[in-house]
Amino acid sequence: MSVDATENFERHRTRLRAVAHRMLGSAADAEDAVQETWLRWHRTGAAGIDNPGGWLTTALSHICLDMLRSRSGRREHPLGAHLPERLADPVAGPEEGAVLTESAGRALLVVLDRLTPAERVAFVLHDLFAVPFEDIATILDRSPNAARLLAGRARRRVTGGPEGERPQTAAQRRIVAAFLDAARSGDLDTLLALLDPEVAIAADGAASPTRTPVRLRGADIAARQAVTFARLSAYAEPILADGAPAALVAGSAGPFSVMLFTIPAAVITGIEVIADPNRLRVLEPALFPGALPQP
Repeated sequence: MSVDATENFERHRTRLRAVAHRMLGSAADAEDAVQETWLRWHRTGAAGIDNPGGWLTTALSHICLDMLRSRSGRREHPLGAHLPERLADPVAGPEEGAVLTESAGRALLVVLDRLTPAERVAFVLHDLFAVPFEDIATILDRSPNAARLLAGRARRRVTGGPEGERPQTAAQRRIVAAFLDAARSGDLDTLLALLDPEVAIAADGAASPTRTPVRLRGADIAARQAVTFARLSAYAEPILADGAPAALVAGSAGPFSVMLFTIPAAVITGIEVIADPNRLRVLEPALFPGALPQP
């Protein structure tokens, strides 16, 4: 293969890794898919390819689609059963971090993992990387209209319903984000301002250090518990769970949990931490509509 062809591939490598990571949810699997794409590129000699970026994206997408189909045939998909690598290992190298900074992060990968292989390919390519439906149709061996319908169905599942964000949902997302920011920074004053004075706090046994369920009440206690909890969780992201405002969290050991928030108005009146795999399994995760990355 010529030096120019190799350099051409390298110019597209970062984008290819980003596409593969969204499709597969694992940096290792993404790297495997990119490497297989390189081998196919190498075998063609890249001669006569007028649109290298399009050719590489198409080849990569076929590889990812095959990997997703193979994976879906081997396992079921409860929320707590398959932990994408970005959740399992919160320590990322600078290159991986740069690829992922523009995304909604781990929450997006968890939600994408609920989709069928065809839905995931259609959604990732169109909604996250602005690939035209005509090109997606070729990859999926469907019509452009069928590819459009697949992406639309995936979008509704990813965002938990119709497009657009209700004012109440947008306000809840801001409150959850502010709560997480304040917990990470140890800002007790902001936490207290976000919590109802009689806020109820609950955690199941799997989320408790003592392995017994916890029931507490009061903003001061909740604020201090939130700071401790945030220090143990390297990452926490706003998410919807069964349509309710929540946060997806993960510690360095790998297991993750969900914090459910009750936010009837301007403050949080209830927090429930769920880490029991049987309870996580029945939750339906989705992104807040306004959190969906734009191509």
